[in-house]
Amino acid sequence: MTNSWLSRREMMIQCGVAGLAAFCMGAKTLRASEGAPNVRPITRGPKHHWFGYYDKFEFDPSDRYVLGMEVDFEHRSPRANDEIRVGMVDIEDGDRWIELGSTTAWCWQQGCMLQWLPGSNSEVIWNDREADHYVSRILDVKIYEKRTVPHPIYTVSPNGKIALAPDFRRLNDVRPGYGYVGLPDPYANDLAPKETGLYRVDLETGDQEMLFSFADIAGFGKPKHSMTDAKHKFNHLLFNPDGTRFVFLHRWRYPNGVRLSRMFTANPDGSDLRVLDDNGLTSHFIWRDNTHILAWSNQPSHGPALYLFEDGSSNIDVVAKTAIKADGHVNYLPGGEWIVDDTYPDADRNQEVFLYHPSTDRRVSLGKFYSPAPYTGEWRCDTHPRVSRNGQMLVIDSPDKDEGRQLHLIDLRGVLG
Repeated sequence: MTNSWLSRREMMIQCGVAGLAAFCMGAKTLRASEGAPNVRPITRGPKHHWFGYYDKFEFDPSDRYVLGMEVDFEHRSPRANDEIRVGMVDIEDGDRWIELGSTTAWCWQQGCMLQWLPGSNSEVIWNDREADHYVSRILDVKIYEKRTVPHPIYTVSPNGKIALAPDFRRLNDVRPGYGYVGLPDPYANDLAPKETGLYRVDLETGDQEMLFSFADIAGFGKPKHSMTDAKHKFNHLLFNPDGTRFVFLHRWRYPNGVRLSRMFTANPDGSDLRVLDDNGLTSHFIWRDNTHILAWSNQPSHGPALYLFEDGSSNIDVVAKTAIKADGHVNYLPGGEWIVDDTYPDADRNQEVFLYHPSTDRRVSLGKFYSPAPYTGEWRCDTHPRVSRNGQMLVIDSPDKDEGRQLHLIDLRGVLG
C-alpha cells in the first residue's frame, strides 16, 4: 500500500496527525546485554488508544499500518451506547492516525476483535452491533469498500474464509470485560443451555452454524463433579497456522467467582473433538505450529507452569520452569525460536515485557511499563504483546504519562540483531 490511495480518500475518512512521539517517559526500560530496544508511543491523547488481545494480526502484511481502537474515557465498564472508533497508524508517515469506522460491540480486554483479515493485503474485520444482533464489518482500506457479515467473529481461519465465535451475550454475562454489553443473554438462568454455544461463520456467504452447544461440551468426556451448579461459557478460540484444527477453552464459573477450565481442539467442522488439558487450569496459550500448543497450565509433573501440549497425543512438556514463574500473554516470533511474554503488575505496578529463548533458557527483558492503580479489574491495561509479520517489532498497550492507555512500538532489531 502506498500514500496515493490514502490521498484519494482523504474526504471519506477523518485522519489525524499524531507526529513522531518521543521515547515513552512512562516506561521504565531494562537494558539487555544485546542492546536496549527502541520504544515509542505511536498514539497520543487526548483520546485513549489500545488494541486488546495478543493473538491477532495488528500489523498489515507490509508491517507499515498498525490497527488500534480509540475511546474518550477509561476506568469504567462500557455502556450499550458507548461508541469507539477503529483505525490504523501509519508508522512510516509520522505515526498518522487514520480513522476506519466505529463500533458499539467492544470490551476492554479484547476490543472488538479488530484484525487484518488473514489472506488479504488490505482488508480488516471487526465486530459491531445492529439492533438486536451482533455483526462483523469487513473493510477494504485501499478502496474503502465495506460489507457486513450478519454474525460476529472471534478467530478467523488462515485463508480468511471462515471464522469461529462464542455467544458474546453469554460471555459478557459470565465474564464481564470479555463479552459485549447491549444485548442480554436470553439463557442467563440456564447453566448449560442447548440452544446456544460455539459457532462457525462463513465469511463469504454469511451463513452460520452451531458446532457445539454448552450442553454438548458440559456433557462431553468424564463427568466432573466440579461442574455442579456452575455456569458454562466458551472463550479464547484460535485456529492453528494451517487452519486444520482450532483450540478453545470450556470454562465453568461459580457464583463466588471461582472458575475452572478445559482446553479442547477440533476440526473446523467440529469433528474429531479432543480434550487436550483436563486439569482445571488452562490459561493463555498460542499455537507453536500445527500440532503443538504452548499454554499456562497446572500439571502434576511441575505444578503451575508453561507447558507444550501435542495435539492428538498425551505428550506434555514443561517449558521455562525457572525462567517464567507466572502466567502471561505468550506468543512466538516467526520461526518459533523465541517466545514473547509479559507479566501482570508487580508490587510497584510495573508490567514487564520480555523474550524467552527455550533452547538456551535465556530471558531478555524488553522493558518495564508502569500501570497506575486505577487500571485494575475489568478495565485493566494488560500489555498483550503483538508481533509484526517480520518479527522485528512488537506493539503493546500501556498507559503513557497522563495521556491514558496508548499503543507503544518496541523495535526488536537492537536486541536480536
